[in-house]
Amino acid sequence: MSRLPPQCCVSRWRASAGARESEGPCESALVGSGPLLYLPLMIDEIKQAEHAAVARLAAVDDVDDLASIENDLVGKRSELGTLKSRLGGLDEEGRRAAGQALNEATRRVTAAIEERRAEVAARARAERIAAERLDLTEVLTRPQRGHLHLVTQTHMHLEDVFVGLGFTVSEGPEVETDWNNFTALNMPPEHPARSMWDTMFVDLGEPGSTVLRTHTSPVQIRVMQTQPPPIYTIMPGRVFRRDTADATHMPVFHQIEGLVIDRGITFGDLSGTIEEFTRAYFGRDFNARLRPSYFPFTEPSAEYDIQRPDGSWLELGGCGVVHPNVLRNCGLDPEEWSGFAFGFGTDRLPLARHGIDDLREMFTNDIRFLEQF
Repeated sequence: MSRLPPQCCVSRWRASAGARESEGPCESALVGSGPLLYLPLMIDEIKQAEHAAVARLAAVDDVDDLASIENDLVGKRSELGTLKSRLGGLDEEGRRAAGQALNEATRRVTAAIEERRAEVAARARAERIAAERLDLTEVLTRPQRGHLHLVTQTHMHLEDVFVGLGFTVSEGPEVETDWNNFTALNMPPEHPARSMWDTMFVDLGEPGSTVLRTHTSPVQIRVMQTQPPPIYTIMPGRVFRRDTADATHMPVFHQIEGLVIDRGITFGDLSGTIEEFTRAYFGRDFNARLRPSYFPFTEPSAEYDIQRPDGSWLELGGCGVVHPNVLRNCGLDPEEWSGFAFGFGTDRLPLARHGIDDLREMFTNDIRFLEQF
């Protein structure tokens, strides 16, 4: 039989022969003083140890602190571990009941530790994220109106200059036929001059028959085929070549070309137009020059350069007298009509006018750069 507590204890106790009730309060009852223990008091101690462990967990706010007290809560020397070592003081039935209660309490405390660890880690992670958070939202103190991109401003300014010189403005598609982009411009498929333009073909129609236009010259062909002379027009637009991006080149850039078809047009008319345009756009401090060159669609041909106020020269594009074969391809009689054409990259004009060092600045869309113009 289990050892009985003093008669003054108020509690139920279990013995192998049955159960009895004792009456009268007494604080002097000892548990564990003999070979057998009192089961109800053991169960109470297990519950108290569990509650104390959970209460201690609630006060922990750091992962490292939690790791340091984990052994104190469920280790061999914890209150629950000490109670486990005292199970031998119960009879077989008592050990079974107390052991089950102790295992469940240990499991609940262990689960509470993991839950608290997750809570503390999540809180620490949230605090770290809040501390390291970067607010990338642009806050404007007052509503602001935007303005046109520098390339668009340049095109509009150029159009104003040439319209003032008596030209009209013509536009065409960016995806062109091989005929308009090359063949009609005196560059048949076998012509070596095609190697001057690394072409990006479009998967449309017969292979090699459709391209992203490499210049705005196809618009000249369209105008000559649909509009009778005299023709005085410019063609601004975007063009595409497989150029490597650097300070002076981009694979996608902008051009403006001009075409004049009339009777009695000479190279002198071209030179005068270039000179007038240079001074109208850049100012009287800039000069222009023409250098002999070769283009399959003009004869004679020249490179067009401008001289900046610091004395340096910048190449803008090419020009020349329209080749007779180009006139014939467009149904015009070269014996009756003559003309000149010119073209240059409009992205380079702001570089010269505003002293910009790198063409790529025009395409990065850095607001710190764009807001200057």
